[in-house]
Amino acid sequence: MSKRMIEKYDKNNNIIYKKFPSNIEYKYKYDKNNNIINFKSSSGREYWYKYDEKNRITHYKNNKGREHWYMYNNYGKKINITKQKFDNIEFRKKEKEYSSRTKCSRFELMEI
Repeated sequence: MSKRMIEKYDKNNNIIYKKFPSNIEYKYKYDKNNNIINFKSSSGREYWYKYDEKNRITHYKNNKGREHWYMYNNYGKKINITKQKFDNIEFRKKEKEYSSRTKCSRFELMEI
């Protein structure tokens, strides 16, 4: 058993691997904006994260079935919302995007 912690970083200085003296390992994955999108531990914990265009977390999920959806008020304060409300917001965004186009295929419309 090693007496020291081992850490590895990616080219953006994000920690991607950590091994503790107790042999527990953590692995991290990031998106192109350096937001953590996945965390996995050797003890069986796993977490997934999604972000909006302003790099604010919009969805959190773990492997035990716990999920949270978030939106932000005008002051940037994070607010928990339901999955139904989150899906409705995403639907409205797609609907607005498609209706602003001059041409739209029926397959794209079927997605919303």
